[in-house]
Amino acid sequence: MAKNYFDITLALAGICQSAQLVQQLAHQGQADNAALEVSLRSLLDLNPSSTLAVYGNDPANLRLGLESLIAVLNSPSRQGASAELTRYTLSLMVLERKLHGNKQAMNDLAQRIAQLDRQLAHYPLESDTILSAMAGIYVDVISPLGPRIQVTGSTAILQNSQVQSKVRATLLAGIRSAVLWQQAGGGRLQLMFSRSRLVNEAKAILEKLGPAW
Repeated sequence: MAKNYFDITLALAGICQSAQLVQQLAHQGQADNAALEVSLRSLLDLNPSSTLAVYGNDPANLRLGLESLIAVLNSPSRQGASAELTRYTLSLMVLERKLHGNKQAMNDLAQRIAQLDRQLAHYPLESDTILSAMAGIYVDVISPLGPRIQVTGSTAILQNSQVQSKVRATLLAGIRSAVLWQQAGGGRLQLMFSRSRLVNEAKAILEKLGPAW
């Protein structure tokens, strides 16, 4: 059965978008708000009608992730910003595989995300309450699976509890995209042998979107 590279690329862009947002938060204390909302909202639909539905049914919502995907797969650098992005992206994939192999963790994750829906009836998505709840899910369910993701950036910024919550919530969203990537037919072998196919697919999606204003 032929793989659907459109869906695989979208989900991989979702992982890369989370990685890019974590990098922005860790170095600047803030991130692209529109992209962050898309990533956080992706956590809420666990039974989507399609891969694109997870990201608001609009590829433009993944522009940052698609651009990051191209940067990650095209970069030969093992240092600096692109190396950080690559490390976050691969670490999220490793954690997703650990999650996949742990039925108890999968059940806990589903239950905790269901509880988020109830909280969202009372609080906005990016409120401290919801971000703290998402961060708590990451700490309680994902972190113990190991290995932990080492986030690097400004020490002063990373000591801020609000930034910490946003980083953990964004990492949780990255796990969501990594689950989706596997469900769409993605796998580590593609990163080794189909890089150009993934890059070309990402470029084609971006071309259809046109320039960002």
